Amino acid sequence: MKVTWGKRWAAALVVAVVALAGCGSDGGGSGASAGGARPSGVPEVDTERDLPELPLDRYEFGRRDYDRQEAAALRLTQACMKSYGFADFPLRWHESDTLSSVAVGTLISTTLTGSLDLDRACRVGYGMEGDALKEYRERHSKGRLVRQDEREALRGTGKALDGSSKVNGREVPDGGCYQRGQRQLWAGVKDEPHMTGYVTKRRAALDKAVAEDRRMRRALDAWADCVEGKGFKRYASPEAAFRDKAWRRGGDGRTGRTRQERDTAVADIECKREHNTAGVWWTVAAEKQRYDISRHKAAYDAVRADLERVRAAVRRALA
Repeated sequence: MKVTWGKRWAAALVVAVVALAGCGSDGGGSGASAGGARPSGVPEVDTERDLPELPLDRYEFGRRDYDRQEAAALRLTQACMKSYGFADFPLRWHESDTLSSVAVGTLISTTLTGSLDLDRACRVGYGMEGDALKEYRERHSKGRLVRQDEREALRGTGKALDGSSKVNGREVPDGGCYQRGQRQLWAGVKDEPHMTGYVTKRRAALDKAVAEDRRMRRALDAWADCVEGKGFKRYASPEAAFRDKAWRRGGDGRTGRTRQERDTAVADIECKREHNTAGVWWTVAAEKQRYDISRHKAAYDAVRADLERVRAAVRRALA
């Protein structure tokens, strides 16, 4: 059968329209409406907000914890600097006018099910938002610039040949006031390597088990069929789609943002919504995590106890 260029163009146009159907709209229909009834106990997940907390989340610091630790460390640092005679040392400070000398590392990562942000996919495909680095710089350039005479007490970098460092006649702690503040918050921790590493290792092992679970494999097959059916390349998972080298990801996390990339990212998310891929992932992950916690209760309880010790120290510092 001979296909004219006009028909080929029309077919390509249809694919593009279908792929971008969610852009500029309300995000498309929910998984429930698109895929029918779901098994009992499986949450309907269209956006990140629909994902319930996972069992392992209770054994790791969250974003709020890290923000509070940073605020507490800054208060402790300020108090320490004042004790060395720097009465006007600010609560917020930075060490470079432009941050041009600061190496800003961007961790590019994703999960088995990838992103659920359709608006972002429409704008940047699988890349990082252009404002992310700007936000980082603004966050870390608040307050006044540290003066030269403050740096030794702040960082403890001026050690003499005998290994000592003194400011105004007083010994400066290792790492200066900044590191001292950080250490104060974690001083009560019984087993720091266990607190920071145990859950990370268990999560990695459990994530692998989730990916190999037959329910998850079926869900990913349905997702892959859907993406391919919309006219795009077949991927093993949304994570594989995210990591496609065709997107030409740079060191700052930005990609080429081609029409093909953005269309693929949109189809990716639409298919996850149609087949509730993230809902299945959450169900399988939660099941395996609950079982793992029950098998290693003492180890998890020790992690949680140390997390609470740090939180208590943060509350005292912020009181």
